[in-house]
Amino acid sequence: MIKVSILYPYRENGHFDVDYYCVHHMPLAAKLFGPSFKSWSVDVGINAGPPGTSPPYVAAGHFLFDSTDDLNKVFKPTSPTTPTAATLPS
Repeated sequence: MIKVSILYPYRENGHFDVDYYCVHHMPLAAKLFGPSFKSWSVDVGINAGPPGTSPPYVAAGHFLFDSTDDLNKVFKPTSPTTPTAATLPS
């Protein structure tokens, strides 16, 4: 199983529209990915710091794929020098 995570950093006075992200953005990406992709999820309100501190991230979106082949079908290289999941170090 391959998990691709997109992290959205916290910004003072910033706004992250969770409803739009979950209702429109993620389902659209899933539709565009087609059958190669398996599922998606979203984490909101991520914090690992001491109480009262700002969180490092406001949200994270996750996409799951069965294999690097499936991942590469979705995120096709744009040139011969673009790394693929198979060529990136673990």
